[in-house]
Amino acid sequence: MTEPPQAATQHAFIALAPPDCAKKELAHALSPAYAAYTDLRWNRIEDWHITLAFLGELPVRAVQRLRSPLADLAAARPSLELALHGGGHFDERVLWSGIEGELGQLRELAEVVRTRVRDCGIAFAERPLRPHLTLARARRYDNASVTAAAACLDGFTGRPWPTERLHLVGSTVRGNSGPRRYQDIDAWALVTGQGQPDPKPSQAAGHEHQDGTGPAMMPTRPHTP
Repeated sequence: MTEPPQAATQHAFIALAPPDCAKKELAHALSPAYAAYTDLRWNRIEDWHITLAFLGELPVRAVQRLRSPLADLAAARPSLELALHGGGHFDERVLWSGIEGELGQLRELAEVVRTRVRDCGIAFAERPLRPHLTLARARRYDNASVTAAAACLDGFTGRPWPTERLHLVGSTVRGNSGPRRYQDIDAWALVTGQGQPDPKPSQAAGHEHQDGTGPAMMPTRPHTP
């Protein structure tokens, strides 16, 4: 049997992901919006992530070069305490939930990650970090649903949670006209507790993502621009 051709390039990004308990909490708060705004293109819950560096389209070999440097980085970086907070939108087109907590350390982690990428000789568009989860996008004809859905998150503040892993995510081979799919190339435990690595094994490929990295300019705090 002939093997299918392998993609020469893939979209990639480096990210953190909320734990399941935080995702469920936010999903519960979004229940009225899910029911009321069915025309929005909702991101799958399992695809929610906080992008630290969006790398764009890269040769597969270049993406693979990042694995060892990112593994070393994660083994030396402490877990952060973050929380999901409120909601907002960008240009009435993109719905998001904001991030609170150790944002200074989050920005520091993002810069260290980006430095590792540069050190690997990989060029990428260096967008300002705007911590958020992208939740949904409006269809072309819809100029009202995102704004209304954002109001459903007024007053929402999730419980704090520790970041667990650093994720290197890449696109799968596209064989249909649907949205581009992503899955973990690898994921590495951050340092937790009393400076000890998380004993859980890293969860490599198998967790899929949609392309939900969001726009380049996104408000840092969850308010309507």
